[in-house]
Amino acid sequence: MDKEQIKQKINSEITIINHKIEQLYELTKPISPDCAIGRVSRMDAINNKSINENALRKAKSKLKGLEYALQNVNNDDFGLCAKCLTIIPLGRILLVPHSRFCVNCAS
Repeated sequence: MDKEQIKQKINSEITIINHKIEQLYELTKPISPDCAIGRVSRMDAINNKSINENALRKAKSKLKGLEYALQNVNNDDFGLCAKCLTIIPLGRILLVPHSRFCVNCAS
């Protein structure tokens, strides 16, 4: 396995996800009740805020997984499925670097 290629991919993903988290923080700020928007618009804004909060939780979870993968990329068991201990193909690792499971065990 090309560890440097994997590290570059993980670092690239971390940069992208950090930027996304910053954007989502802006979108999840409280909606002030004194804004002069209509009731339907306020309900739509609250719904969008809820969707963005969920996206923020998922992004934070992905970031933790990426950071874990980056810390463990040099370990001997990196690239092995955490469940069945088979080798995870390089293509999957590059596509989903934070995944600790092979395709079969992930589904």
